[in-house]
Amino acid sequence: MVNKRVPEWLNSSMWSSPTSPPPPKSPSQSSPSQSPSHEDRIGNHTSKSATVTSSNSYVNETRESPPSPVLVRPKSPSKAGSAGPAPRTEVRDPLVSSGSSDNEISPREDASRQAQLLQELSKKTINMGELQRLASLGIPDGAGIRSTVWKLLLAYLPRDKGLWSSELAKKRSQYKNFKEDLLKNPSEITRKLEESTSQNGEDKGLLSRSEIPEGEHPLSLGKTSVWNQFFQDTEIIEQIDRDVKRTHPDMHFFSGDSASAKANQEALKNILIIYAKLNPGIRYVQGMNEILAPLFYVFKNDPNEDFAVNAEADTFFCFVELLSGCRDNFCKQLDNSVVGIRSTISKLSRLLKHHDEELWRHLELTTKVNPQFYAFRWITLLLTQEFNFADILHIWDTLLSDPEGPQETLLRVCCAMLILVRRRLLAGDFTANLKLLQSYPSTNISHLLYVANKLRSHSTS
Repeated sequence: MVNKRVPEWLNSSMWSSPTSPPPPKSPSQSSPSQSPSHEDRIGNHTSKSATVTSSNSYVNETRESPPSPVLVRPKSPSKAGSAGPAPRTEVRDPLVSSGSSDNEISPREDASRQAQLLQELSKKTINMGELQRLASLGIPDGAGIRSTVWKLLLAYLPRDKGLWSSELAKKRSQYKNFKEDLLKNPSEITRKLEESTSQNGEDKGLLSRSEIPEGEHPLSLGKTSVWNQFFQDTEIIEQIDRDVKRTHPDMHFFSGDSASAKANQEALKNILIIYAKLNPGIRYVQGMNEILAPLFYVFKNDPNEDFAVNAEADTFFCFVELLSGCRDNFCKQLDNSVVGIRSTISKLSRLLKHHDEELWRHLELTTKVNPQFYAFRWITLLLTQEFNFADILHIWDTLLSDPEGPQETLLRVCCAMLILVRRRLLAGDFTANLKLLQSYPSTNISHLLYVANKLRSHSTS
């Protein structure tokens, strides 16, 4: 068999390094991990804000970027083999500008994209093909546009804007019912029985054992018992609580003692608990909180007060839609099936082999770096642990814009990540390459996405 040589298109000028090297990643991002991690991976990043004025009640209104959250710098516990806790890098709100960035586009291009998106959003019927094309190029951070666009891309908002109000009211009412039915402590059921008895003119006091239905007694072991189910759910709820508290600990939006941070944590917990109860086949899997966080952050920071107030309900339905395309990756029983995570990782391996067989051979045959060692986390967590938060939003603009779902675009982005560091990988051994891929270096995200799109065109040509 003749080995493929490096394809000619890899020698294109597009592979040249950016003129200005990317800033180093926060030290907290440098330690490798072989499983989905909740350690902070947020580095320095700044981006633009903007104010746009027009007339639409949802999109075309005066929109101002939210203020930058207060910076939180919790102490990082030292790890085995570490000299001590690493200093934290300042974390800035991705929606607020405070300087320049390697991934920052020119002000003229930024304004042009914003104008095109606002024009599309102002139409009575949204052209989804055009919206997907514009969003795939990147959504400007200011003016709250991303919140509305993501809701459209995830089919939460219908194309017909005339239906927005009724659809939103229906969904938000449905979520309210979910909270009332699924987050209720079983003791409230007993309390309501007591109140009902009192209202019927009977003496107040505790209900006798015979007056409490079998399924509503705390000691009942019946399958329909609300108490039995409550105790079974306790372990998952405790896991969700631990994971939510570890979500982006350096961002004041998610962490801290402020009332807003605690309210945001409570919203994340509610969404994950309800999802787990409505999906008994998959329930909650560690890492889902990392996928939930960008959605809630974007929706909660929408300058539109109605969207911001109802961010929890809106996020829930968008989260369900997003997971519907990748939930099989979280189901352990499907790991070895054609739709499981191992099959998805094999697709990435084949994609790399197709585009750069030399690199594929060096990684998998020469240095024996099994793609599961790094790609498992990349794929299951949609790259939320590999880049700083602002870059995650930019990457998700592209992932969510794929009309066939984010999975195929995600694999191309992962393949591009490998190709962009091919020289270092080709020069490295097992240890060096594993460390590099488990703690991916800072890179120009616009360039990364350009390369990923180039892979699409070369796959179809």
